[in-house]
Formats: sequence, C-alpha cells, structure tokens
Amino acid sequence: MHFQTLLVHGHEKPDKTYNAVIPPIYLTTTYRSEKFGKRERFGYSRGNNPTRAYLEGLIAELEGAKHGFAFSSGMTAIAASLAVLKSGDQVLVTKNVYGGTVALLDGFFKDFGLSYELIDMSDLNQLERAFNEKTKAVLIESPSNPLLDITDIEAVSRAAKKRGIITIVDNTFLSPYLQRPLELGADIVVESATKFFSGHSDVIAGTAATNDDGLAGKIGAYQRLAGGIAQPFDIYLLVRGLKTLSVRIDRQVENAGKIVEFLQNNPGIDKIYYPGLAEHPGYAINQRQSKSPGSMVSFLLNPAYNIAVFFDSLRYITPGASLGSVETLIQHPATGSHATFSPEQRKQAGITDNLIRLSAGIENLNDLIEDLEQALKKSIGKNSD
Repeated sequence: MHFQTLLVHGHEKPDKTYNAVIPPIYLTTTYRSEKFGKRERFGYSRGNNPTRAYLEGLIAELEGAKHGFAFSSGMTAIAASLAVLKSGDQVLVTKNVYGGTVALLDGFFKDFGLSYELIDMSDLNQLERAFNEKTKAVLIESPSNPLLDITDIEAVSRAAKKRGIITIVDNTFLSPYLQRPLELGADIVVESATKFFSGHSDVIAGTAATNDDGLAGKIGAYQRLAGGIAQPFDIYLLVRGLKTLSVRIDRQVENAGKIVEFLQNNPGIDKIYYPGLAEHPGYAINQRQSKSPGSMVSFLLNPAYNIAVFFDSLRYITPGASLGSVETLIQHPATGSHATFSPEQRKQAGITDNLIRLSAGIENLNDLIEDLEQALKKSIGKNSD
C-alpha cells in the first residue's frame, strides 16, 4: 500500500464491530473484566485504549516501525525517548535544536543526572570528537529548528552504533511523508504531532516509533506509568488530520519554494536558510535522505528594517508559535521558540535577533507574497536608535 493510501484508509479496519469508516472514540476509562483474574488487552485506559491503539498501529506503519506510541504532546514524546537513558549518561544534541528540548534537559533531566552537549551534527568530525564513555544517545533534528541545518542521519547512526549509542531523530519538520529516519538507521523517531500530523492548529499531541523491542519496552513503560497519553478525542482529530497530510505538505512545499524565490530577490533579506537551495551546505545530503526540502524557511531581516513593524504589519501570515498547519505561521525565534536559550546558547547556535522562521501554509501564494511585500515596505527605515 502506498503512503497516501495508508493515510486515508489506515492500517486496519477501524471498527470491526459495526464497520464504521472512521475509528470510534472510546471515552471509557475502565473496562469490564470478562472473567475473574483474566488479564484483558484493555483494562484501564492509561495503559491502553482502543482509539489510541488504532493510532499507534497507524503511526508504526507510517514510520516503518514495529512499535508506535501516542503521547499528550511532542515534548512528552521527547521525554519518553530520553527516559530510556540512565543517570550519568550523556546525550549529544543538534546545536540549534528546538528550545523546548534544551529547556527539558536543563529543567528536568539535569536533576536526574542526565547531561548533554550541543554540537554541530552536520560536522561528523566534531561528532566523533564529542563521543566519550558517558555518551549513550545522539538526538538529531534534521532539518534543525530554526536554522534548517541538515544532518546525515545514516552516517551519524552508523557512527553511533559502532559505540553502542542510540540515535533519536526529531522528524517534526518533515514528517514520515518526506523523511523516514528509521530506514536511515535511527533507533527512535519522534514527531510533534501538533504540527504536520494534525495540520489544523487544534491538537496537542506527540508520537514516537522504534523497531527495537527493548527501547519500545522502556518507552511503553514511561507512557503507561507517567500517563502522558494522547486522549481519545484528540486522537480522533489527529487521525482526521493525517488523512490529508500528503496533499497539505505537497501544497506547503510548493508555496515555500515560491516564497524563497521572492525572498531571494528582496533587498530586505540578508540571508535565507532553506535546504532546497543548491548553495545550502546540506543540500546534497537532504536530496539523498528526504523526498523534498520541506516547507520551513528561515531568513535574516536586514538591519535597516524594523522587525517589530514587519511582524505587526502582516495581514494574512499569522505571527505565533507552532508550524506545519494549513495557515502560514511566522515566528521570531530569539523571543519565541528559543527564548529559553541563554544568550551564550543562542550565540553558539547562530540564533540572532534578526532571524525569522516561517512555516508555509496552503493559502493562495499570491496573497502570501503580497503580504510579505507590503510588510517589508512598511518596516523599512523605521528602526529606533
């Protein structure tokens, strides 16, 4: 079955009782035991739920995995993946990774003895030098958030496996429609399902998948015991969103490419970060490991333009957190997604005050270009001293 068909029809009949086309929503918290002392598949919904089981089976199929898990948020999925490690372990992390991931490591896992180091994952020599006896995991974002650095997932996974180190890939920016990290050698793939999976800015959820039975056991135990589970009605919305994942992403990628062309020819833009450009350092690697460069674009606004006026002048493009939705979203990473980074961490990661991140939506392209153009015109020469 091709990916697009799997998205629409699912991996199994969603309702074996009444043949409903849409998976039923099981809101029950508990289940009647058929016989005293018999352990049923479904007993208490923190442990398992038919609605969640359907989604998790679908996630496994989409990611090319044996085991899929659905969580209450993308951050919970990352936490569950990091929870396979132990006190004293170290994880090497993409240097301009999502700020929330670093905040999780600093604000939670640090107290439990898990250390981390931010490194340039696109530089294999730097990665090799960073490995030490405490390193037990590598956490990759490719493309990274927000500078869209590309990591050779296959090469990093191979280097890690030689040392018994696991590779975790946050695949949120591309989704399994455009990139399948497990097929490239990664051990765990996580997605913020809030983003492209949902696609409509109305669900908070996360997913994880793996082919490793041992890792699956630890992730499943964390899910069951910590209780950070995706809820049935959210899963219903998520399954509905997944049906249009491929057509949404196709349109978003098309819009992103045209927006990049516009930005390339505008004097207000000093630099563009987009893996679809031949001059991007990771262009060749991304071409090899992904179906397309995706629909995320970052760029530097010329200092002669007032960034606040630019944001406040936008009419259709929505300033706000998140990405991957039908509406085009735009964000200032230094005060948004990476506000939790220290100034030193932002400097190390290359996140400057004039950096802007844009997630292309599915609107009419001419409206988006017109919106960017008028906002740039209004913001030129209005910087305060």
